[in-house]
Amino acid sequence: MAKRDYYEVLGVSRDASSEEIRRAYRKKAKELHPDKNPDARTQAESKFKQVAEAYEVLSDPDKRAQYDRYGHAGPAQGFDFGQTDFNRARQAYSEFGFGGVDDIFDLFFRQGGSGSRSATRRQRTAQGEDIEYKLRITLEDAAIGTKMKITAPRLVTCEVCHGSGMEPGTSKRTCPTCHGRGQIEYRQQSLLGSFVNVRVCPECKGAGEIIEHPCQHCHGTGRIKEKSKISITVPAGVDNGSRLRLRGQGNVGPNGGPAGDLYIVIEVIPDPRFRREGRDIHSTISVHYHKAALGTKVKVDTLWGAETISIPAGTQPGAVIRLRGKGMPDLHRSGRGDHFIKVNVIVPKRLSAAQRRAIQELAKVFPSENAT
Repeated sequence: MAKRDYYEVLGVSRDASSEEIRRAYRKKAKELHPDKNPDARTQAESKFKQVAEAYEVLSDPDKRAQYDRYGHAGPAQGFDFGQTDFNRARQAYSEFGFGGVDDIFDLFFRQGGSGSRSATRRQRTAQGEDIEYKLRITLEDAAIGTKMKITAPRLVTCEVCHGSGMEPGTSKRTCPTCHGRGQIEYRQQSLLGSFVNVRVCPECKGAGEIIEHPCQHCHGTGRIKEKSKISITVPAGVDNGSRLRLRGQGNVGPNGGPAGDLYIVIEVIPDPRFRREGRDIHSTISVHYHKAALGTKVKVDTLWGAETISIPAGTQPGAVIRLRGKGMPDLHRSGRGDHFIKVNVIVPKRLSAAQRRAIQELAKVFPSENAT
């Protein structure tokens, strides 16, 4: 079967410009891509190959001139769009993980590499890393809040080279590999045309410049590690796992870049007297059974100091007494939780003779059965 005229395949005139040919190919290729025609895949694949073959010839000035003069017998074509080429395109489509057909065509048609797009991809000054510091505090400190100083290891600007990474009095030179662009461009031919793969320059690591005489103090990194004293304020109400963010207190960035942040991770030391549940505090007191029966006053510990509380007469084992506003503050709103005190009634396991006689006398005045 005779091949169709390449200009007819793309739907352009014989005097069409390179840009018109390019636009026509993009349109046709998107319409005929087999992945967009699952119900007519075989036909779409055949037409897709024709369109790609036509563009391969007409997009190349030399091949186009030969075609215009000799037709399909042009001596310099040598283009055979076979199944291997098609499968390679499909594989590239899958491996790149593009969201749609438009994305892959945008990649294959990306022209040049030394223009504004390349220039804007020059490595920018990097921000320093965030760091974490685990801080252990008491439950009282968590309730009241506290101010303290910590000593945290972090990377700071080298005081010898002031972050430049160079020995004082020396300078950088333009990277000979990427010529100062910070990236290398690899131009490749594919069945869909020519495209450019851009990678970070392996010589200068994207900086565009090379340090010939690295600072001996920081070994050319522009940063050194030191233990810094940092003042922090722990707000009232923090709990286990609370994270406090100190902006700009992390590692300083390479090449004089801005510092990252310091995250203080709170660990509250368990207190054997108290148990915390959100904003509320729970504790237990023990009183002898005769005091629980007659009523008494006892002194108890709270996060806010000692408190004297009343034990009403007839208090039963497990009864709970509530102290309003004696719990933990809330980080996000005003007010405090409550303190709940559980009463444990002590029943003696051993009695003296006098205690036994007294209890026996007491038993005589209570009902013998079904006492309430």
